[in-house]
Amino acid sequence: MKALTFSTFGNSDVLEYIEIPTPTLKQEEILIEMKAIGLNFADVYRRKGNYHLKGNPPFIAGYEGSGVIVDTNNNPDFKIGDRVAFADVPFANADFVSVPVSNVIPLPETISFETAATILLQGLTAHYLATDSHKTKIGETVLIHASAGGVGQFLTQISKLLGAKVIGLTSSKEKAEIALQNGADKVFLYSEDWKSQVLSFCPNGVDVVYDSIGSTLSDSFEVTKNRGQVVFFGMAGGDPDFVNPRMLMDTSKTLTGGDLWSYLTTKEERIKRAHQLFDWINSNQITIAAPTVFKLSEGKKAHDYLESRKSTGKIILIP
Repeated sequence: MKALTFSTFGNSDVLEYIEIPTPTLKQEEILIEMKAIGLNFADVYRRKGNYHLKGNPPFIAGYEGSGVIVDTNNNPDFKIGDRVAFADVPFANADFVSVPVSNVIPLPETISFETAATILLQGLTAHYLATDSHKTKIGETVLIHASAGGVGQFLTQISKLLGAKVIGLTSSKEKAEIALQNGADKVFLYSEDWKSQVLSFCPNGVDVVYDSIGSTLSDSFEVTKNRGQVVFFGMAGGDPDFVNPRMLMDTSKTLTGGDLWSYLTTKEERIKRAHQLFDWINSNQITIAAPTVFKLSEGKKAHDYLESRKSTGKIILIP
């Protein structure tokens, strides 16, 4: 089979689309022929060598995708041809992926392979952020960094579903328009004095900031109200400053870390959370922008496009 791999860490030039052996199934695994694969910033971090990575060279990135079962490995719960997806299985950037039975998410007929690869990681991330990391309440004001990105778009829509007012932050007027289309009540640009603008719009500060940038963490605390919360779940802009515990004590503010792997701990959790997303999609309570599509063989172009910050929404790879 073919796979998008890398054997050394670095920029996108290290990526190689090569022939490797098809996975050998272990007990309680099934084999999926991939139809669509989600590309995420975590894959860039892995390629650069600064995020958890499984396997040995040649490494295969990717943790999210959808496809068709081609070998059930005698598991009675599945049959060949079943449409399934997963959000937390390594080595997804390949023609075939061995998937533990506990990680398989059955796909309703109403959810396409492309939609599944678009929604699962980022949608499940937005789901736990709004319902677990911070339990969003009616009437709250939330601030979402990178609100036109994949997680940002879903998090905006879910926060609105739960009754919150949403302030978005983006890097351009074009992206601001996308954030507004997804339901943001107000959007400010990073290039402007966004902290003053946020505090002008919400004088006491916001209830919660969702920070996926990292380098903005101190700024996020400045616009958070006393007894408010900052949820830190990404480092797209670099490492954050260290947080002074004295500041947290003096303002009664809370810093919460966020990682999807802490929540996808059982088969039941994966299916429950995924099917909540599918229900919202089927009832048009959440809308999904069309993803940007690359062939898996064009993985270098896809990585470059993701890192250019020009993309909005999801990038998917098609084997």
